[in-house]
Amino acid sequence: MKFGFGYRTMKTAIATGIAIAIAQGLDLQFYTSAGILAMLSIQSTKKRSYISAWQRILICVLALVLSVALFETIGYHPWSVSLFLFFMIPLAVWLQAIEGVVTSLVIILHLYILEEVSWGLIVNEMALIIIGVGIALLLNLYMPNVESILKEYRRKIEQDFSAILFHFAHYLKTNDASWDGKELISVSKRLTKAKALALKDLENHPYNEEYNYYRYFEMREKQFEVLERMMTSLSSVDAFYPQALQIAHFLEKVADALGPYNTATQFLEELEEMRLEFKESPLPRDREEFETRAELHHIVKELKTYLLIKQELKRKGTLGHEGVLWEWKDVKKKSLVGRWWK
Repeated sequence: MKFGFGYRTMKTAIATGIAIAIAQGLDLQFYTSAGILAMLSIQSTKKRSYISAWQRILICVLALVLSVALFETIGYHPWSVSLFLFFMIPLAVWLQAIEGVVTSLVIILHLYILEEVSWGLIVNEMALIIIGVGIALLLNLYMPNVESILKEYRRKIEQDFSAILFHFAHYLKTNDASWDGKELISVSKRLTKAKALALKDLENHPYNEEYNYYRYFEMREKQFEVLERMMTSLSSVDAFYPQALQIAHFLEKVADALGPYNTATQFLEELEEMRLEFKESPLPRDREEFETRAELHHIVKELKTYLLIKQELKRKGTLGHEGVLWEWKDVKKKSLVGRWWK
C-alpha cells in the first residue's frame, strides 16, 4: 500500500516527540524513555493497538514487582537482570503478552541504573508507561480509510471472474483452446492482496461486523477454487454436444450479472431446470459421449457449488457500504436447494 510505510512512520515520529515533550514537561526522570515506549507501541491497526497497550501495561506492572523483589533481595548485579528475564519471558509467553517484555526491560533498567527503589521512582516509571503507551494508542485511533482501495480490488477481481467465465463459455462453444489463462494468475494475486488489506481494515473496525470486506474476498477465493476445478473438467470436453452449448449460454449469463449485489437464487433455479432437462435427454450413443456428458454434468455440479457459495454470503447479511451490504430476504423457493441431485 502506498500510504502504509510512510503513514506509520509519520505516526511513530509524532508520537515519540509528543511523549518526550509531555514527560519532559512533567519533569520526569528518564523522560526520553517515554518516546521509546511510544515508538514501540505504534501498531498498524486499531485492534493490534488495543492488544499491544494492554500487553505492555500489564507486563510493565508485573516487571516492576518482580524487579523490585529481585534487586532488593539479591542486589543490583548484571546477572540480576538475566534472572529477571529468565522469569519474565516465560511469564509473558504464558500471558500471551510477549510484546511487553522489551517495554518492561526499558523500565526496570532505570531501577538498575539508580540502584534504588522508592515510591517516587515507581510513580515516575508508571507515568512514563502511561504517557508512552497512551500517546501511541491515541494516535492509533485514527487509521486511513482504505475502502476505495478495497472497492477497486473488488471491481478488478469481478472483471477477472467475468472474463474467466466468458472464456469457459467460449471453449464450450468452439473448443478453441487459445486462451492464455492470464486472468487466473491475476485474480489469484489480487485475492491474496485484497484479503490481507481487508483483514487489516477489519481490525480497524473490530466492533462493526457489517464492515467486513474480508468475507467478500474470502467468498471469491472459494469460488475461484471452484473455477479451477471446473477448468480441469473443461479440458476433458473435446467434442461438441447440445448440453455444452446450454452450459456455455448459462456461463455467459452468470458472467454478465457478476457483481457484489446480484442474487444467486435465480441462477440456482435456472441451473436446476437445466439439470432436469439434461436428465431427460437421450442416453449417450457411445463411450466418448458418455464420458463427455459426465464431465458436463460435473461442471453443472461445480456451478451449483459456485452459486451456493455466493448465496451463503448473502444469507449472512455482511459486507459494508454502497451496495456491498446485503440483507437476507426470504426466498419463496429456497426449499428447492435441498432437493438437488439426490
